Amino acid sequence: MQRRLFLRDAACVAAALPVIASPGAWALPATAAAAPSVADLLAQGWQVHDVTTTIELTERTANGRVWLPLAMDELPGYQRTLATRFEAPGAKLAEVMATKGQDTRLLRVAFTDPAAPQRVVLTQRIATRDRAVNLGARPNMKPLSAAELHPYLQPTSLAPLDGKVKQTAEQIQKDAGNPADTIAKAQAIYDWVIEHTRREGSVRGCGTGNVAFMLESGNLSGKCADLNGLWVALARATGIPARDAYGVRVDDSVHGYKSLGKSGDITKAQHCRADFYAEGHGWIPVDPADVRKVMLEEQAGGLALTDPKVRAARAMLFGAWEMNWIAYNHGHDVPLAGSQLPPAGFLMYPQGETTEGRLDSLDPATFKYQIRSEKVTA
Repeated sequence: MQRRLFLRDAACVAAALPVIASPGAWALPATAAAAPSVADLLAQGWQVHDVTTTIELTERTANGRVWLPLAMDELPGYQRTLATRFEAPGAKLAEVMATKGQDTRLLRVAFTDPAAPQRVVLTQRIATRDRAVNLGARPNMKPLSAAELHPYLQPTSLAPLDGKVKQTAEQIQKDAGNPADTIAKAQAIYDWVIEHTRREGSVRGCGTGNVAFMLESGNLSGKCADLNGLWVALARATGIPARDAYGVRVDDSVHGYKSLGKSGDITKAQHCRADFYAEGHGWIPVDPADVRKVMLEEQAGGLALTDPKVRAARAMLFGAWEMNWIAYNHGHDVPLAGSQLPPAGFLMYPQGETTEGRLDSLDPATFKYQIRSEKVTA
C-alpha cells in the first residue's frame, strides 16, 4: 500500500505551507476564511496556475535524495501561493525546509528502499498578476532598513564584488556621467548589459551565473542566469541593493512575444529575473536577459537592437515583468540538507542524488522529471 507523506515543518520554517488531507482536495492557509477565492482573484486581474513537478528516480539506491524548489508564498501585489500538495510513495522522509538567512524554501524527500517506488509528485496552485512600477511617480514608500537590504549588497561565490566586477561597475557609471539617482544608475547598468552581452543558445540550461569568469575572460555571452546575474553583481558593486529572482515560465506571453512565454510542458522553461531597490519606490523589476532573448529567438536570423520589437521589450523590461512566470526564490549558495556535495549556486531546477552522486538537473530525460503548468479558469 502506498504511503502518503504530508508537509512537515522544519525547525527553521516560520509557518507551514498548506497540506492536502485527501487526494484532489486543495488545502487552504490558516487564514483561508479571509482569503479570496479563485473566482475573486480572476475578477481582480490575477491569473492562476497549477504547476506540477513529477520526478522518478530510475536509478534506485539506498540513498536517493530529491530537493524541489517551492514557489515563494507571497510577493505583495504580484504573486501568491494558494496551496501545495505532494505525494512521495516509498519515501522515508519528506519535509519543507527553509535556508537559514535566505528566502529559499524547498521540498526535501529521502528514499532508502531500492525496492520501493522512488517517485515524487508536487503541485502548487499559484496566483500571479503583472508587475509594474511607475518610475515617474513621486517616491512615497516607507524605506526598508539597512538590515533588510544588507543581504542584497553582498558578494556570492559566483559573483564577487571586487576586482573586475568593481572596475566594470565604476566604468559604467563614469561613462554615464556618474548619475546620483539610484534609478539612473540602475538604468545605466541595464543599458550596458543589453548593449555589451550576447545570448548564446548553445549554453546549457540557464547558464552558470559565473559573473567573475565572464568579466575576466571577456566572454560576455550566456543565458539568463549569466546576463541577469551580471546585472545584479554590477548593481551591488555600485551600491544598489539588487537580487536575482529564480523561477519558471508558466504561460504564453500576452504581448505577442513567442520567445517570452511557455505553457503546458514547462520542464525547460526556467528563467532568472532581477530587481533592485530604490528608496521611495521599493523593489523595481528588470530583465535585460529577456531583451537579448527577443533579439536571438523572436525571429529566425535574429533581430537588431533597433528593431521595434526589441525596443518595445527594452522599454517594458526596465520597471515591469509580465507575470506569466513564477518566482521560487532569491537565494545563492543554497545548501541541500542531507547532501555531502557543495551547495547549489542557485536553486531553480529540481536537484537529485543517489549513491552514485548528484544527478544532472539540466538533463530531465536522464534525471527523469517533468514540470507542467495548467491554467485555472474557475
